[in-house]
Amino acid sequence: MSENNQKIAVVALSGGVDSSVVALLLQQQEYKVIGLTGKMVNTFAAEEVCNNAKNVANKLGIEHYVLDVCDKFKKMVIEYFEDSYKNGETPNPCIVCNEFIKWGELFDYAVDVLKADIFATGHYADIRFVDGVYKLYPAKDEHKDQLYFLHRLNQKQLSKTVFPLYEYEKEDVRKIAYDYDLPPKSSKESQDICFIQKPNTTKKYLIEKFGEIKGDFIEVPTGKKLGTHNGHYQYTIGQRKGIGIAAAYPLYVVNIDAERNIVYLGKKEDDLRIRAAIKDLNFAYPIKEKEFDAMVKIRYNMQAKKAKIQIFDDIAEITFYEPVNSITSGQAGVIYDINDGHLIGGGWCI
Repeated sequence: MSENNQKIAVVALSGGVDSSVVALLLQQQEYKVIGLTGKMVNTFAAEEVCNNAKNVANKLGIEHYVLDVCDKFKKMVIEYFEDSYKNGETPNPCIVCNEFIKWGELFDYAVDVLKADIFATGHYADIRFVDGVYKLYPAKDEHKDQLYFLHRLNQKQLSKTVFPLYEYEKEDVRKIAYDYDLPPKSSKESQDICFIQKPNTTKKYLIEKFGEIKGDFIEVPTGKKLGTHNGHYQYTIGQRKGIGIAAAYPLYVVNIDAERNIVYLGKKEDDLRIRAAIKDLNFAYPIKEKEFDAMVKIRYNMQAKKAKIQIFDDIAEITFYEPVNSITSGQAGVIYDINDGHLIGGGWCI
């Protein structure tokens, strides 16, 4: 605690609307609020993020620190992102960033160096202490389910983390920013991939990284060659747009063979599966059952589907009660309680 017994709240301050309002709300709750911004990459855009966060801190009259995490971010997030595409997988860098940067470097610095009593971010989720453990529940705003991106958190992290926006709708948060004239009040939503700045795109980024490598489009189940592409890493399972092959029916990417640089195409039904497996499991709290029914997402923007979960050491087998599309290696498979929707845990699809 600070000298006058005022509790310290360290806010992961990005300079955006959500984290800025979080800092304001905690200040109104009489915490000593400190802003902490991670500098992820050495670019003009990253400097701008740090400056935006500093402007918010100045507006609120709070201390502000910038933590240079460029080396760790490059190794744990950017290289992971690139390697995933190279290996025919579809990465989720936001989840990895949360695990190793936000609740890795920033969380540790907040607690160990800045002596934070709590660590706060602008995520939309609800942490509750239930039956002796901390559990993550969906936020009030059903369009902002961010539990999917938080499935790597553990009990120590949850015990010191707060998400003040859990009870707000996004429009309410924007209104608070306007009412208190916070600097980012008119800013747009941040990009998904922070290290790829417009007008650059993921596709252009990957072509620059790997070059163009001619490969075949193969139809399933006939095995017929339908055409050529310039690199398997430009495609992901379930993709329909941007394939550039004419056919009598809509074509979808249904499989990728990275080693042979082959992209397999088929009908929508060729992409349907009832089974998936996830590795590198992380559970938000200890679980006793090794077999149970739950709701599962195998990508962020899907509706959770009922499935049977069977846990074997560090692998969980998932059997859906109805077929789902686009089970994609590299994406997160996240498990939710079938009754109240709280986060149980998750892993990476294999």
